[in-house]
Amino acid sequence: DFHNKAYNTKNGIYSEGCGLNNVMMSWGHDDYMYLVAKENGSTLPSPGQFIIRYHSFYPLHTAGEYTHLMNEEDKENLKWLHVFNKYDLYSKSKVHVDVEKVKPYYMSLIKKYFPENLRW
Repeated sequence: DFHNKAYNTKNGIYSEGCGLNNVMMSWGHDDYMYLVAKENGSTLPSPGQFIIRYHSFYPLHTAGEYTHLMNEEDKENLKWLHVFNKYDLYSKSKVHVDVEKVKPYYMSLIKKYFPENLRW
């Protein structure tokens, strides 16, 4: 592909502003959970789905790469991903969480945004 001119432009095979949902990316745990949510009819708002799908896409949210392929909804959702990143990965607390104490809260969120039975 290095010698194929179609791939050696700023946009490659894509058009500017096409939307990240139209860009082929490697598949991993992010996309798996996004697809589980989508295929099960989750009522998570668009920013929540975007966060699930792209939270490990570090070139986008840490280096600002690929923004030329984003559409307006992606740009709005990226703002929420930046907020989420403050609480993700390397920001974990050293304080032990009492799982049984917080479980009702998280179960209520799951019940709110996901059907009772999920297809995995």
